[in-house]
Amino acid sequence: MRKADANFQTDKVLLISSSHFVHDTYSSFLSPFLPLIISKFGLSMLLAGTLTVVFRLPALLNPVIGIISDRIELGIWVILAPAITAITMSLMGLAPSYSILCILLLTAGLSATVFHVLGPPMIARISGASIGRGMAFWMTGGEIARTIGPLFAVWAITHLSLEGSYPVMIVGIIASLLLLIRLKGLSSKSSHRSDQRLSEVWRSMRGVMIPLTGIIFSQAFLVGTLVAFLPTYIVSSGKSVWMGGISLAVLQFSGVIGTLLGGTLSDRIGRRPVLFMTMPLASFLMLSFLYAPDGMLLPLLLLLGFVAFAFEPVILALVHDHCGKNRGAANGLYMMISFLSTAAAVVFVGWISDLLGISTAFALSALLGLAGVPIILFLPRSS
Repeated sequence: MRKADANFQTDKVLLISSSHFVHDTYSSFLSPFLPLIISKFGLSMLLAGTLTVVFRLPALLNPVIGIISDRIELGIWVILAPAITAITMSLMGLAPSYSILCILLLTAGLSATVFHVLGPPMIARISGASIGRGMAFWMTGGEIARTIGPLFAVWAITHLSLEGSYPVMIVGIIASLLLLIRLKGLSSKSSHRSDQRLSEVWRSMRGVMIPLTGIIFSQAFLVGTLVAFLPTYIVSSGKSVWMGGISLAVLQFSGVIGTLLGGTLSDRIGRRPVLFMTMPLASFLMLSFLYAPDGMLLPLLLLLGFVAFAFEPVILALVHDHCGKNRGAANGLYMMISFLSTAAAVVFVGWISDLLGISTAFALSALLGLAGVPIILFLPRSS
């Protein structure tokens, strides 16, 4: 057995990744609920996109939470997050107003923010030299959840109605009770104490973080648009809510495979080669999806999900390759950049959809995804 494999603690990696699965099943509810929410409140696409911004707004706290997690034990949030997120996301259908809906999403967003800041540093510490593989397992848990989540959400609103879907929260509550037993004693605190300020962490990593920011921002238009608006796009083309949920599930299902293979492959051939292979192909496949006949939609979504999600664990691995002992702070910086980039992209796409139509907005997003390709050249050559 290779030393890297011996240091890879598979049981713990799978345990943390499973908690990611439980949590993200519920955090994926917004997109499939969105067509009915738009109809219920008479929202424009801009206001609909703003809901994603509200959900991601707590990402502003990511770096602060990251620094705190390097110094103080916060592992209880890994246990509580599935229940908190399940309760708030399941209550969306009962929200009597747009403002109450925003409060629910803000609470869920805070839960998700803390959870996603704590998870990757835990994974990195127990992955030995195979950080890319560890991140692939972590993100695979999320992608499986986002495959099941849309179908679970559509089932709930189909059989229980939008307003009556709240009982499904019980699964998340039970999951947190089980995690309380299984994750007992698991620490989120960094094994290396860091007293660096956030500005110092940024300066020490700016050689990799500056180009990564450009790449993350460009890819937010492609991946963020698909995750936020794919069911809405499908329903706007005259198909059913079920078809919208199935389309998102297909995209996320193939993303599971892409996530797992992308991170693992980057450990073998390097981070930059994987990015060069996947990013241009993702834009091409998204454009093909928009102009393909109906019979090709699901096959193209399978290919698109595989490619579009393959580069995400690679980017996360790059962050942890260059973070030194500041894993929590570095991961917080990454999550803040990622979440805010996606929020900005989704609002922009919603605005363009109101002006020019959702098909045009999707096409523009695919083209903007290409903007990050030349930035790969500015990543450290050792990547």
